[in-house]
Amino acid sequence: MVEVREWSRSDTARFLRVPSSGDDKYSRGVVALRTGSAMYPGAAVLGTEAAWRAGSGFVRYVGEGRAADAVIARRPETVVAADTGRTRIDAWVIGSGTDAATRTDEETAALRQILAGTARVVVDAGALDLAAGSAAPFVVTPHAGEFARLRAQLRLTPSDDAQRAEAAVEVAARLGGAVLLKGARTLVADTEGRVIEVSAGTGWLATAGSGDVLGGVLGALLAANLDAPLAEAAAAAAWLHGYAGRLAADAIGAGERQGPGHPIVAMDVAEALPTAIADLLA
Repeated sequence: MVEVREWSRSDTARFLRVPSSGDDKYSRGVVALRTGSAMYPGAAVLGTEAAWRAGSGFVRYVGEGRAADAVIARRPETVVAADTGRTRIDAWVIGSGTDAATRTDEETAALRQILAGTARVVVDAGALDLAAGSAAPFVVTPHAGEFARLRAQLRLTPSDDAQRAEAAVEVAARLGGAVLLKGARTLVADTEGRVIEVSAGTGWLATAGSGDVLGGVLGALLAANLDAPLAEAAAAAAWLHGYAGRLAADAIGAGERQGPGHPIVAMDVAEALPTAIADLLA
């Protein structure tokens, strides 16, 4: 039986800080995203927006075409380029809004190069199949369907909801990186067999693009907390994302009692992040 630690508001607050007079845009964390596609350009926009809103000091978007145009139109402060050259990057977000089945050889090579580096990497959606055995410190972020396919790729037997914690630990050990298994109860497992449960969200977060926002928040907190354990920084990002979702949906009552709330879209969650952070810092 795997022991599961419940992640809290106070745990999350440790990963947030007010910039001091000695900070600059680089010391607050540099995030790069290689996400989105011609078919799903919104993923690039949502992830980039979330990285900025979660406190990154510098955000780069690596890509071209429709997705790159959409990012610069929404967030003109983003540095957009076809590649990063040798510039500083503290954390990457890759794969959101992409499909491995349509990925080109050139894109595969570029993603493998990122995963062979030293910067932390958030691996989502269309890049999940490339994570196994990567040299870079990474966290994969599958939803239930992607998790089942990942287990099949790793030649692991199917698992059910009653075995989620054990299954996440098994995948983390086999991959060699952290696993953030999304759901109403998000689980974060590391390669040492430790599991964290995050349950700060609301059912209204079950909406298209919510995972893309989470990717941006993960990138921001991983980049800003380079000395912190990867799984703990990921858990803090998941808690913050869930709390922002609750704020956006008005699903909070007196004493943080869960209220019914109302429908939201993914951009609402990204835009609620500064309020969520201010509340945690207070």
